[in-house]
Amino acid sequence: MPIHRVGLVDALGLSPLPLALRQARRAVFGDGQTPRSRFDQTSLHIFTPSLSVSTWLGRMRADRLVPIMNFVNRTPTPVEEGWSVRVTRVRDWRGGRLTYDSHNGTDFVVPPGLPVCAAAPGRVMAIRREFNRGGLKLYLDHGGTLVTTSNHLSRVLVTVGQQVQRGEVVGWSGYSGIDGVVGFPWVAPHVHYNVWHGGVAVDPYAADDSEVSLWRRRNDPVPWQPGDVVDDGPWLSSSSSSSFTEAGIARCLAFCADSSVRRTVNDLDSLSARGSELLIESITYPTRFSTPEAGRLLFETVPARSPRLDLPFQAVDVAGTIAIR
Repeated sequence: MPIHRVGLVDALGLSPLPLALRQARRAVFGDGQTPRSRFDQTSLHIFTPSLSVSTWLGRMRADRLVPIMNFVNRTPTPVEEGWSVRVTRVRDWRGGRLTYDSHNGTDFVVPPGLPVCAAAPGRVMAIRREFNRGGLKLYLDHGGTLVTTSNHLSRVLVTVGQQVQRGEVVGWSGYSGIDGVVGFPWVAPHVHYNVWHGGVAVDPYAADDSEVSLWRRRNDPVPWQPGDVVDDGPWLSSSSSSSFTEAGIARCLAFCADSSVRRTVNDLDSLSARGSELLIESITYPTRFSTPEAGRLLFETVPARSPRLDLPFQAVDVAGTIAIR
């Protein structure tokens, strides 16, 4: 199993330390547009020492199933109250409670240094390092307004603008960010995996027959394997060029309440870069915008959901997933 050796500094995203400390302050105290993060005794549910210690030591299950530590919360608390790791009102796609208030992704528990792959063909939209919100993050644009992000990485192996193929290795796992430092070693290292569609964060799983799963194998995703033929034709051209328009960027920018974000966007040269920056900001820091889900404004039309994603790991390493409770 090709797990790469990753030092603790890289796994936790502590370098450069001055930047990490400045960004950590934002998570604890907030800023002018971002409320501080919220924790209480219910946050202890993410501590799983029986799983975390062995995973930090590089061990995986013998059946190669990846434990899922948290799903998307389908009843999130209001964003204006701040990022909440509390468990006050939660419901995952199964109707269970494997999540927390503000959780908008899927947490795949894997040891640091495990290769992370593209779940579908696409273009590298952005690479960010935010110690306060997800650590080292890789954003992939798959076309048709579908974007995936892999958070808490220890290393990224691709560059912005690069085209990637389904199943191509794009980085290594870790647990970078303030959550990894605070929870070490009692919270399991994992890839926090986001799926965005139509400018908002969505759950890739389908709760019932009325919903369409974004996983190619419905609610039981597996990695792509060499020889597995997939018709990605309709999406390849749209992921190689921007889905953004000047009109959409203007609509979204009009609701941006943060002058520094507006300056950053206006200083960028390309349509793709400006749209990407606004999309990322609107979902990561929604309180910097004066309208809910401002990312929706970026797109003129949004295709219907369709099953396009595979599990973002190599088939040689991972066979599938299993919920830990």
